[in-house]
Parts: sequence; structure tokens; C-alpha cells
Amino acid sequence: MNKIKSILVASLGMTLGLASCDTGNIRRDPGHVYAPDMTYSRAYDAYTSNPNFEDSMTSRLPVTGTVARGHQLPDHLKEGDTTAYKTLTTAMRFSADELKEGGRLFNIYCGICHGTNLDGQGPLFASGKFASMPANFKDAKYLHMPVGQMYAAVKYGKNMMGSYASQLDIKQRWMVIAHIKKLQSENGGDAFIFGEGVAPAAKADSAKAAAPMMAKADENKKK
Repeated sequence: MNKIKSILVASLGMTLGLASCDTGNIRRDPGHVYAPDMTYSRAYDAYTSNPNFEDSMTSRLPVTGTVARGHQLPDHLKEGDTTAYKTLTTAMRFSADELKEGGRLFNIYCGICHGTNLDGQGPLFASGKFASMPANFKDAKYLHMPVGQMYAAVKYGKNMMGSYASQLDIKQRWMVIAHIKKLQSENGGDAFIFGEGVAPAAKADSAKAAAPMMAKADENKKK
């Protein structure tokens, strides 16, 4: 008998407990929230009117002088400024994988004309479709060409060659040039300085070459 009473009492307790969890209504009141305007902030769609700003624009321009994460600093080059071309350089140094990627990009965008061996015998020229030969990067004229001049040619184009600024970002342009300079160094060109293990002296020379360009950029900012 006592056992039956225990079972009945337990069943009644469970029934009351379950009933108390379900009032029959959906609870929409979350209770009290500290600073609800921060917890439940109002969202605005891009390009819509926004009363929080003087110009009423939701989409904002980047803060002046900032660079988006994952992007590089601007190069401050101006088309046709050949003096700046010759002094431009970079402090970027590339790993073996990045140099390999530079070679892949070169073969995609440059090798079709200049040849994968840098000899100017790319498929387009070899096909006879072009009368003038593309630059042979193994010629003495190009073996010691300043990297800034090469960079400017990639960014703005040169003679029959169009600009590749839309295909290659700043880092990719330097990776392609690093690939060229590495192969040139193995064929009588200047010592290769774009590898991660570059000697400190070479880094210092690179920074010294970049100084005039940085000074000019600072002067432009002051204006």
C-alpha cells in the first residue's frame, strides 16, 4: 500500500512540474535587459538613409590614411614619372611558396609573350602574330633594370604591352618581379634580394633606395 502511495505521489509531483513549465502561451518577454539598445542594436542596410550621420549615408568611406586589413600600402606612383620608377622598391621578402606563386602568375600573365624562360619567345611571338619581339629579360638591357621600372610597366603598361593593374594586386606584382629577378640572378643579373634569407646589407641598400620615394610621399601628404 505504501508503495502505491509513493508511486501516486511521485506521479502527481511530475504532473505538476510539467504543467508549471507550460502556461499555454508563448513567452516573449525576455525580462529586464541592461542597456537594451546595445543588446538589440538597430541594423541598417547598405546604401540606405541613416540618421546617425550628417550625410545620412549608412555606407561609410574608410578612415583617411588607413589601409584595409589584408591590403598593401599604396605605391604613390604617378604614370609617366620615370624618376620615381627608377627609385621605387619594396621591403617585401618572399618565401619559397610565394616565389613559386610568383612564377605561376608570371606564366599566366607574362609568359604568353615573354616566354616562361624569360627569353621573349612566348607562344604569341613564336606564332608569328607579332612583328616585334617582346622583351627578352636575359638581355643585358633588362638584366640590371631597376625593379621599379619593371613594376611601373606591370602597373601602367609599356609600348604594346597593356596594364596588368586590374589582374595583379601590389603584392602579386612584386611576386612576379621577384620571380623575374631570381631567374635573372641565375643568368648574370644582380644578386637576388627578394628571398626571406636576404642578407642584412642587401636589406639596408633596399631601404636606402626607398628613402627618396618615402620622403616624396610624406611631402605630398603635407601638401
